Amino acid sequence: MNAQQFLDEFRHIANAPGGIGKLRQMIYQLAVTGSLTPRGEEAEDAGQLLSEIEQARRRLIAAKKYKRMVELETELLKQPRDIAIPKNWRWSRLLDIGEINPRNNAPDDLLVAFVPMSGVPQSHKAPILAELKRWSEVKKGYTHFANGDVVLAKITPCFENGKASAVECLPGEAGIGAGTTELQVFRPIHEGVLPNYVYLFLRSPLFTVEGQKNMTGTAGQKRLPTDYFATRAFPLPPTEEQFRIVAKVDELMALCDQLEAQQQDRRKLQNVLRNSILQALANAQSPHELQDSWQRLQTNVGRIFSEPEDVKELRQALMELAIRGLLTKQLKSDGDAAELVFPNSAANTSSPRGRRKAVRPREVVSESDAPFALPRNWIWARLSDVGYFLGGGTPSKSNPDYWRGPIPWVSPKDMKVARISSSQDNISEEALSESAARLIPTGSLLVVVRGMILAHSFPVALTSREVAINQDMKALCPHRKEIGEFLLLLLDGSKRRFLELVERSTHGTCRLETDRFASCVVGIPPLLEQTRILETINKLMLICDALQSQLGEVRQCSASLAIAASASLTGISLEQEEGPLKAPQTELIAVLRLGTPPDVQGHAPLATILARGNGELSARDLWQRFGGEIDAFYAQLKTEVAHGWIAEPAVAEVREKLAEPTGA
Repeated sequence: MNAQQFLDEFRHIANAPGGIGKLRQMIYQLAVTGSLTPRGEEAEDAGQLLSEIEQARRRLIAAKKYKRMVELETELLKQPRDIAIPKNWRWSRLLDIGEINPRNNAPDDLLVAFVPMSGVPQSHKAPILAELKRWSEVKKGYTHFANGDVVLAKITPCFENGKASAVECLPGEAGIGAGTTELQVFRPIHEGVLPNYVYLFLRSPLFTVEGQKNMTGTAGQKRLPTDYFATRAFPLPPTEEQFRIVAKVDELMALCDQLEAQQQDRRKLQNVLRNSILQALANAQSPHELQDSWQRLQTNVGRIFSEPEDVKELRQALMELAIRGLLTKQLKSDGDAAELVFPNSAANTSSPRGRRKAVRPREVVSESDAPFALPRNWIWARLSDVGYFLGGGTPSKSNPDYWRGPIPWVSPKDMKVARISSSQDNISEEALSESAARLIPTGSLLVVVRGMILAHSFPVALTSREVAINQDMKALCPHRKEIGEFLLLLLDGSKRRFLELVERSTHGTCRLETDRFASCVVGIPPLLEQTRILETINKLMLICDALQSQLGEVRQCSASLAIAASASLTGISLEQEEGPLKAPQTELIAVLRLGTPPDVQGHAPLATILARGNGELSARDLWQRFGGEIDAFYAQLKTEVAHGWIAEPAVAEVREKLAEPTGA
């Protein structure tokens, strides 16, 4: 079977969610279990290779050029169950065919490669990204490696993400380097063991599945132990077959790259087509245009919707049509919409607790302000015409009794549902009277007006009981409670317009000015038509629910089929996350200052560095000058703060980091 036939046979796996990743894992697995390449014509046997490796190991031990791991050498080889290898292969261990975590010796002034974790690639055979440093700067406190070694990230999530490399072409004068301490390193001691084949083994489920189960440490700091790395059963083919396997895997991985690129291009075209059809639907100016656009949508449903999340755009388009009156008929018998928006009595202008609200004069809406053609019987109004706005506040944290009451206190984190009757926090009546928090009446519309959430979303909700809100939110309290449900639909359907009003400062803060929001022009239909609109949109949302559920079932079925097919072929379940695990992309930006100078500088390296820097450095600069891993830096920082050598820093302040370059 050639490479293209292979991909044709297993295209159903590739087209499943995360399928390319599963296909790559299957290729690694088939490669290191002898199922990917034919046997050679000559009677090759790995037993002879093992004998030669053992002889080489003994010579290195006698010459004291080999770092032994005596305790692990005495352990018995544990062959995996239900994994068969060809007869001319042999089970072995990395410990028996090479050196584990070797050390380099070089002159201090030699230029060598330095590789942080971000320089270790996770794509198949991608190059290591290194910088040059003097050996004296990196020989202590870092992992050593050289050209011809194989390195593997041992810490989560880098191990799960497949960060590894068969090291070659290191910059520098001697082909050696040092780098992050979160690496396991294998160095072959015989030319019959190809680093690129060992790399395939370390990327295969044969190694990684049990490796994840054997990781030790706490969540977020789990590591692959050296004993597993060194003693996991390793399938060793004859050398010539190793060459054939590596070449075949490279060929298949190149085709996977092409297939992945094709899938991405196809997805882009699908998104363009879907956006075009939905935009035409949302911009329909007449029933005739709406009918044509709807027919086009129905004809292309199978082409433009493939993922459950695609349905979100359809929902938004339907809501936009609903609030423009294009989903319902306008009837003369529906009455006048004017009575719904402008307060006509003192009762309608009273806020909670009897506070009177001043009646704002109606602002005339000009044609230039109108966002669309107004349907018959509808009326233009600004949001300030349909109700009044109330703000919120946060009661004092110093009085715990304020936070032991019956009133839900809503903040942006609670805005995950369309109708709110509860929250994560509750406050007391006393907290209301003593703070800027105010009681928001039932049937009010809650909106977030400040926070990073406004960078990509505009959450709205309708209150189903009295609540209080924090200072990052506003409440639109309708003069007529009957229109609350329609206003919820109106605000949801107008999200794109409102997000255009959001102001973004240079330091990232997002804010929606209440006056700008309140002056937004909206179309208000008569109450009877509002009822028909809500009935229609609810039916359409049920159709969207069914479509989304169907797409989700297809996706799950496809994923299950891919997993089952892979497991049947390889003997190991290849289940994986939807995407690579990601470490938090944050960095400390607090300033650190020198405290009481230590008596013995050697016990306080960070304080010593601070003293040389005029007693003050940013945490990032101090870490870089320290030169160790981030975990070691924080541990040392904690120790020196506890002794008073470094002043207690302010509450840790973090910010989002820019994405690392490809291969990080």
